[in-house]
Amino acid sequence: MRLIAENLGGERGGETVFSGIEFALGDGQALVVTGANGAGKSTLLRIIAGLLPVAAGRVRFEGGGEDFPSAASACHYLGHLDAMKSALTVKENLCFWRDFSGAGSRGVEEALETVGLGGIGHLPFGYLSTGQRRRAAIAKLLVSHRPLWLLDEPTAGLDKASEERFGGLLRKHLDGGGIVVAATHLPLGLEGARELVMGMVG
Repeated sequence: MRLIAENLGGERGGETVFSGIEFALGDGQALVVTGANGAGKSTLLRIIAGLLPVAAGRVRFEGGGEDFPSAASACHYLGHLDAMKSALTVKENLCFWRDFSGAGSRGVEEALETVGLGGIGHLPFGYLSTGQRRRAAIAKLLVSHRPLWLLDEPTAGLDKASEERFGGLLRKHLDGGGIVVAATHLPLGLEGARELVMGMVG
């Protein structure tokens, strides 16, 4: 599989945020997107995920077959919000996403154990700390299979041990042929990852 951006441009509020972005990623490859606040890192991820329109150029996803014909269908998008209902339990939230997106490599209980949240799946999501909420959102990546992970500041709110655990999950995803595009200010422990530095336009 390949994710390809060709002369990609993005807008926010009708104003150009970035232009001329080009990259191609294949199986097992990662791209770390860095740059100042407002440079368009989040906008880039949302465009790849199909959540925002492309202002210029195009995004292509090749080799995904009938299951994943586009980047939007092939991706997990982990943004600044955790996409969980506060009143539902952690397990209920993950079961919803598993049923919505299709089963993945791990069951809900195993996913929670993997991110260090074993034993608290019965708690309402709203009871969790900031770091626990982020780890629960990361568990969402595991309960449904998607080859492309789009991650916006994925380690925000995580302690050191959780950062290292997440780095291991990223490496395992890449070792299995997955693709990662991550916008971050913090190192993710991905040796050999390519880097895209975004700058302000104008």
